[in-house]
Amino acid sequence: MVKIGISGIMGRMGSCVVKSALNHRDIMVNAAFESANSSSIGMDIGKLFGEKNIGVILTNNFEESAEKFEILIDFTTPESTLKNIELCKKYKKKIVIGTTGFSDKERFLINEAAQEIAVMISPNYSVGINLLFKLLEISSKVIGNFCDIEIIEAHHRHKVDMPSGTAIAMRDIIVDAMRENSKDDVFHQMSKNKISFSVIRASNLVGEHTAIFFGTGERVELVHKATDRMMFANGAIAAALWLSDKSSGLFSMTDVLGL
Repeated sequence: MVKIGISGIMGRMGSCVVKSALNHRDIMVNAAFESANSSSIGMDIGKLFGEKNIGVILTNNFEESAEKFEILIDFTTPESTLKNIELCKKYKKKIVIGTTGFSDKERFLINEAAQEIAVMISPNYSVGINLLFKLLEISSKVIGNFCDIEIIEAHHRHKVDMPSGTAIAMRDIIVDAMRENSKDDVFHQMSKNKISFSVIRASNLVGEHTAIFFGTGERVELVHKATDRMMFANGAIAAALWLSDKSSGLFSMTDVLGL
């Protein structure tokens, strides 16, 4: 049984992670966190999510609950995630990060933290998206240099970061695959400039990502459409279970899936 804490449980993704965890036989939710201004602070999270009381009270105080869990699952904001990483380092906790929108400097800090604790970070915990990442790598090596490339992503109207973390990851996978072993920074920048983004923010869309390779006389489209956030949550739980025996290091969902 893996004991977890969940940060950001009242958000779209955090609430799904709670529901997934409460129904998983190998997971025990022992701590739950929200910002201090949440009206739900002090409530039992079982009651918050339509279950019986489970004895886990929603709090904004990480340090008071640190001894209760082994792994923190974090779907919050870059600022909150970085604070949680520092606390995880202090109390020797592992962390699964689902937050997106980090700057290069913030990513550097996350990489540094992985030298001390086990860190799982992925822009998307869907099995299908991570399979798409692999297909993108293969396609880019074969036809990337001969095509114009467009990435289209669509999410609900309230999503803040544009383009999405998943779309940026798709761009980086394409560029790295086209570059292969080249260390030519000029080529790297030219490849990035060759890839265009189209962003849609509308209604309550869960998440749609498309990469289009426009060639001469043909085009290749790779598409993933998410219809239920629970599959992201289930992926994050699988990632936490996989991370449970790691002491330190930086990992992603592709490691979990063996891709």
